[in-house]
Amino acid sequence: MVLTLLAVVVGVALLAYAADQFVLGAARVALIRRLSPIVVGVVVVGFGTSAPELLVSGIAAASGQPEIAVGNVVGSNIANLSLLLGVGAILIPLSVASSTVRREAPIAVAAMVAYALAVQGGISLPEGVALLVALGLAIWKVATSGAGIAADPLGAETEELADASMHSLRTEAVRTLLGLVGTIAGAQLLLWGAVDIADRAGLGEGFVGATLVAVGTSLPELVTVVQSARRKETDLIVGNLLGSNMFNALGVGGVTGLIGAGSIDDPGLTEFGVVAATGVAVLAWVMMRTGRSISRLEGVVLVVLYACLVPFLS
Repeated sequence: MVLTLLAVVVGVALLAYAADQFVLGAARVALIRRLSPIVVGVVVVGFGTSAPELLVSGIAAASGQPEIAVGNVVGSNIANLSLLLGVGAILIPLSVASSTVRREAPIAVAAMVAYALAVQGGISLPEGVALLVALGLAIWKVATSGAGIAADPLGAETEELADASMHSLRTEAVRTLLGLVGTIAGAQLLLWGAVDIADRAGLGEGFVGATLVAVGTSLPELVTVVQSARRKETDLIVGNLLGSNMFNALGVGGVTGLIGAGSIDDPGLTEFGVVAATGVAVLAWVMMRTGRSISRLEGVVLVVLYACLVPFLS
């Protein structure tokens, strides 16, 4: 059991560090190659922060553990817009740009609805393809509608982290590759430890996927939330979490369908879990629309909501 817990701790730590290096290196490579900041922000950073979920769910699906694959997406999406968004609001009240309410928030809600429908009975190959097509359309919508915005918060943050003039293409390519390898290794360790804990404790794989695995794979988003709150970049917190949920539902869900996750017989995920994740997304959207901000009190409500939802995911 000690070895199992060590594998989980090391896996989570490796995921958090390696995924951060992967995002940083990929963003710098993209900017050195003169991709626009909005494309780097939406595609590279958005994909990068969801890389742990993608790898863990992909490996779980390929290993015949679809409950962990689905539980990871459901649990991560619930955690992002309740626990992590709440923590961000507690640290600093989150003002929300009108463009975020108008563009990213409804897309994140629609993505979760699409995933909730696809996951019933298991995500099939055609459903996986449909989710990936929807992801491509969502990225195009966000990128094109934000291309004319002079101060896009995600793009500005990307430029700050990835000033192309200061870095070598070769160095950043190696950083990206090593970050990806480390993320894969961390995902393997976390998945092995989580499955072993589920077996030893008699817990369902779906519950472990939606709690332990989901929180572990959400650490890159948590790091971004804390750093952004410290710099008072509140739009980045909201945009990153909404973008992560979109990639989780459409990207990770699509890849799971392509791999062939098989049937899923866990009503805690396919019924309560997906409804809870969709409801949390809608609630967060409503909070963003009222006064264009999320207050500290609303942040406390979101964190308490997460604590109340977790026991029902089993």
